[in-house]
Amino acid sequence: MQTKNRSGEDEIMLSTLLRSTRMSWCAKNIHMYLLALTYASDADPIRFISGLFTVTLLWGALYSLNDFTDIETDRNDRMKRGRPFIENHVEAREVLLFIGVLLVVSTVVAYLIHPVFCLILLLMVLNQFIYTLPPLRLKDTPLAPLASTATNTVLRLASAAVLLGGILVVPVPVYVLMYLAGMGTYLMYKERKVSTTLVSVLFCVLLAWSYTGGYISMLQVLLVIVPPFIATVPLYLSNFTERERMVEVADLLYHRVLVAFYLVCIAVLLVG
Repeated sequence: MQTKNRSGEDEIMLSTLLRSTRMSWCAKNIHMYLLALTYASDADPIRFISGLFTVTLLWGALYSLNDFTDIETDRNDRMKRGRPFIENHVEAREVLLFIGVLLVVSTVVAYLIHPVFCLILLLMVLNQFIYTLPPLRLKDTPLAPLASTATNTVLRLASAAVLLGGILVVPVPVYVLMYLAGMGTYLMYKERKVSTTLVSVLFCVLLAWSYTGGYISMLQVLLVIVPPFIATVPLYLSNFTERERMVEVADLLYHRVLVAFYLVCIAVLLVG
């Protein structure tokens, strides 16, 4: 009987740890990897997919760390009460061991793929540590919009570009565009209406300038800008009505529907 109970507890613990990695959120990685791929004249499919898998594994560890450090604050947030570590208790040492193993494995694999790729992944870790952990914990400061989704979006894009020949495979204005897009998404999620509007205007101005300057094509706009823009409309509307429902719709569109579409696009580009 004790053996059965222990086995059941282990299964629950493993399930909780795996859920904390938010694998469905790999859409953010896939989105930026597709964008980088649209600029590549040539690509090694195996290295590219290996890099995408590795950065997703790394982010699994970082999302788990985020959930672990935010247990108490998430417990009081109606929209986050379903987070894995709130629903099921897991000992701190087991969570930290799980996170540590994922970080070590992803870092080693990243170095074997490309040293610069590994360096960018380490910058992701550093940025997330500064954002999540005390004493800095930028997520609790006014600097949060600058260091969270915005910076991580740029690092994701840069990691993909390195696998395709170098960071500057993607034009600098496009990095700035993605930085603003990431910041805007964060601000929408945090219900900062005025800041969201200002960043959105800046994004549109820079997008128009980038298009006229030849840094981004209409096909790229239709492929990697318009679909996520449509997906974030419910998120924007959540600032005004039915917050929980609108956030759920936005998550479904971006993390489920778009991820499938973008995976197909990546497969077509790599095979072609």
